[in-house]
Amino acid sequence: MGNLMSTSFAPECTELKQKYDTCFNEWYSEKFLKGKGLHNECTDFWEDYRKCLDIHMKKQGIDNLLSEARSEAPFENGGKAVDDEDRK
Repeated sequence: MGNLMSTSFAPECTELKQKYDTCFNEWYSEKFLKGKGLHNECTDFWEDYRKCLDIHMKKQGIDNLLSEARSEAPFENGGKAVDDEDRK
């Protein structure tokens, strides 16, 4: 079955996720933590993976659920949801 952490919720995106994870883990451990690089060199892999996820979330109707959840509890105010009273 493989490593559960390396699979994507959309099986079609697993290979892209694994490429990103491998790149990120190598950059983070070999460059960032050693002070050799602050710029994440894996953004192209991330964007490819996100595009794949977006396609499959739309196919499953998850994108609408996320939009609704974000409108009901947006991450504002330092990452904390803003109460209706605070929005007035």
